[in-house]
This record gives sequence, structure tokens and C-alpha cells, in this order.
Amino acid sequence: MASDTSTPSATAGGGAPSAVSAPDAPASSTAGVPTAGSQDVRLDFAVATGVPRLPEAERAEVLANPGFGKHFTDHMARAVWTPEGWGQDAVLAHGPITLSPAAAVLHYAQEVFEGLKAYRHADGSVWAFRPEANARRFAASARRLALPVLPEDAFVRSVEQLVAADVDWVPAGGENSLYLRPFMFASESFLGVRPATEVTYLVIASPAGSYFGGGEITPVSIWLSQEYSRAAPGGTGAAKCGGNYAASLQAQAEAAAHGCDQVAFLDAVEHRWVEELGGMNLFFVLDDGTVVTPALTGTILEGVTRSSVLQIARDLGHDVVERRIDVAEWREGCESGRITEVFACGTAAVVTPVGALVEPDRRSVPGDGGTGEVTAAIRQRLTDVQQGRAEDAHGWMHRLV
Repeated sequence: MASDTSTPSATAGGGAPSAVSAPDAPASSTAGVPTAGSQDVRLDFAVATGVPRLPEAERAEVLANPGFGKHFTDHMARAVWTPEGWGQDAVLAHGPITLSPAAAVLHYAQEVFEGLKAYRHADGSVWAFRPEANARRFAASARRLALPVLPEDAFVRSVEQLVAADVDWVPAGGENSLYLRPFMFASESFLGVRPATEVTYLVIASPAGSYFGGGEITPVSIWLSQEYSRAAPGGTGAAKCGGNYAASLQAQAEAAAHGCDQVAFLDAVEHRWVEELGGMNLFFVLDDGTVVTPALTGTILEGVTRSSVLQIARDLGHDVVERRIDVAEWREGCESGRITEVFACGTAAVVTPVGALVEPDRRSVPGDGGTGEVTAAIRQRLTDVQQGRAEDAHGWMHRLV
């Protein structure tokens, strides 16, 4: 059963888009997994007409205090894949989608997603931060989940068209942004364990303020999960899929019960190597200024913000090391002063200082438990680039409007 909506159809903008074959989607391997084809793809994501809009006064009220993930814009982008290729691309009204109770995603969790932000600069222009990197990771996640690959230019085009349609929703001032959530799921109506033959791609948008209620510069406390693992070797830890996050929720609830803001996971084999938080990568600053982060092992998500932080740390003159980090090193480093700062990073929270690692019998605090100088400097440089206040030396910003 096709993923449908109860909102204006794509044809309202001027004719039904024809199906087009994606270079990474239409053919299938002998195992039934979507693989590379040979035809170029062009998805325009034309904006439908007649889409209802939230009244200006109500929108202004939302933008004055957007929170995070609570409010959504007037439009969403959509495309649908079948073995014939990609089609049904449009930007249409944000609204409920209709799925069969037998939709494969509801039973086998075949889905992936991304997260990125658009920023309004002082001159009124709107820019996305590294959308091409998100597009590449989205493709890698799709391959791991046996989903068709949406070409990079189509991913970026869907973001461009959605933001252009909802540009009035991009907040200005401070570190506010428009959070964009592209996602893809198996919408075929079929009960059977195999890759779906119909897949729906959507992008929704939400004005965003601080991810953590205390403000993004307020240090957070981290509960060390000793019972649960986020991902195992050979699994889906390096893919951005909902199952990884669902697996972290029980541990996150345990963290909250102990008064902590987030949870840190160890490796699933030896239960000693630091991996990541429920939704963020971890960094450690040593007393000689070296910045250390857990090496990518196939069980850690390769964050777009993570790679940006690594580059900024180098730009600021720090030695940067990617290696395995024993949780004992975290504890002992805080106690001895070898570890002076700890911070986490991700699209939603940007860069957030970690004030303490909490366990049932101990509390490990780096430095004075506040926001360290290195953390603050990296965060400031990153947000200055995102907000257009500093030179974009690495070409990370992509103009949308």
C-alpha cells in the first residue's frame, strides 16, 4: 500500500511528476536488496499550491519560544521508490500519512533518518550546515538497512525546496535554527522478512531552540550504563536508524531515574571501551590540550558534527587523536587531572559540556565540572560558522534561500 497523505496532492503544483530511476535504486541483487542502476535521476520536489499556512501571529508566538521538536512547519517533502525508480516527488502540506497495518516498517523496522539544521544569517539569507555530508551518511545508512539510495543531489534538493516553501519558519537570533528531519521507511504492505519493494522518503521541519532545557552551554550529567549496550560488532551501530535509538531508551530512562541528563554506552564485547551517548559523540580534553575521541569501530555513528569538531580542534592548534578509550581512563583521568574537560556533540545539541560521569558508587568530574576553555572555544567557532559570524574556511555552509 502506498504511503499517502490527507493533504493536497503533488499534482497541485502543475502535473504529476513522472517516475525516474535512481542510479543507486532501481535494480535488485539476487538477495532482493536494492542496488545500483544506470539511469540518472532528477527529482524536482515541486511545491504544491493551496497549502494552508499557520497565521502569522501564531507562527510568531511559536518562534519566540520554539523549544525542540514540538512544532512543525506548514510543508513536508516527499518521494516514493518502487523497483521502477523514484517518483511522486513534491513538497506538499505537512500532515498525517496513511499506512497499511501491514506496512513493513511497522513490523521489521526497515527505516533510516537524518538530522540537520538551517540557520538564518544577519542579512536574512538562510543556510544549511553540511547537507552533502548528511546526504552521504543517509545513503550509507540506507545501504546497511537494505533500502534504496536516494541520490545526494535529490536529498539536497528536497531540503532546498522545503526550506524555500517554509522560509518564514526559520527563526532568527541567538542560536535558534530550523531543524530538518529527512527519513525513509518501508511503506510496502507485506508481511515477510525481505527488503521492501515500496519505500517512502519524507522531510519534515521544526523550529528549534535549545535541545537541553537548561541551555546548551549548561554542563550535563552522564549516567554510565553497565547493563545495556547500544550496538554490537556487525550490527547497525554505524547507521542512523531508529532501532539504535529505541535500544537506548531504557538506559536513558535509567539515567533520568538517577537524575542524569544523558547516558553513556560501553562496547558490547568487553564492556570497558567508551563508545557514545544515546544520541551524541564524546570528546575528552587532556591536560596538554590534546583532544581525544573514541575511534570509529563500526558500532559508533560517524557524526557530521563530530567530524566538524575534529577539524575545528585542529584549526585551533590542538592535537587530535581518535583511539579507544577505556572507561577506567575516564574515571582516573578526572581524578588525576589528566582529563580536564569532557564534552558531547551532535546536530541537535551542537557542543555540550559534560559536568560529570555518574555511577552507582562514584561521580567522576573533569576539572571544576563547568564549561572548559577548549569546549567553549570549539563551540564558539562552530556556532559562529553556522550563524554566519565567522569565515566558512572549509565550505561547510550551503545557501538555501
